[in-house]
Amino acid sequence: MTARTAAVWAVLRRELEKHADRSLTVLDVGGGTGGFAVPLAEAGHTVTVVDASPDALAALTRRAADAGVAKRVKAIQGDGDALAGLVEPGSVDLILCHAVLEVVDKPADVVAAIATALRPGGTLSLLVAGKAAAILGRAINGHLRSAAAMVTDPEGRAGSRDTLRRRYDVETAAALLSSAGLEVEQTHGVRVLTDLLPASVIEEDPQGLLELELQLAAQPPFRDMASQLHVFARRR
Repeated sequence: MTARTAAVWAVLRRELEKHADRSLTVLDVGGGTGGFAVPLAEAGHTVTVVDASPDALAALTRRAADAGVAKRVKAIQGDGDALAGLVEPGSVDLILCHAVLEVVDKPADVVAAIATALRPGGTLSLLVAGKAAAILGRAINGHLRSAAAMVTDPEGRAGSRDTLRRRYDVETAAALLSSAGLEVEQTHGVRVLTDLLPASVIEEDPQGLLELELQLAAQPPFRDMASQLHVFARRR
């Protein structure tokens, strides 16, 4: 666990501990090379990864084989916008959707498909780009016009050359999930400090940074200024 993912793993581990007596069915949307999928499979859960990149899925397959969990990891090529046609309704206990809603055509449709795929009581781990951090980052680096554009843009974009199609704050992320019938239980900031500190500081005391990230992750205003927001929700 590193400072970049500590807040996410802390939430996931608490949820997994509630189901320590059984194997969960997990879906990782945009799971790439298996940074989350393989550790979850190593913990005894069955994981399906949906990703648009064949190269990423090939790396996932190799990684799962090297870890001895190839039988518990399934790779499906596809993107978030096609999720509804790739997963059986009511078949999944836990869905990870990390860094996906920023780039899909219709995020509301993706979240609706996720809600449909979850069993009653199933949970969603959603990770999205934070709008406030992007604005501050551009301003600090002297890109004031770009920062100003993001403030007023409804999607939090810096213009036509922006690599992301949208960014979120706590309220807009929660509203998106609520509209699909999911109940938000926790919201944390991810990479509150990690993206702001010089590499020398991170290398000097990685444990100290990890502990401070976890300490600040749930505390406004630090949470709201994180590079990413982690929203954990449940289908009732």
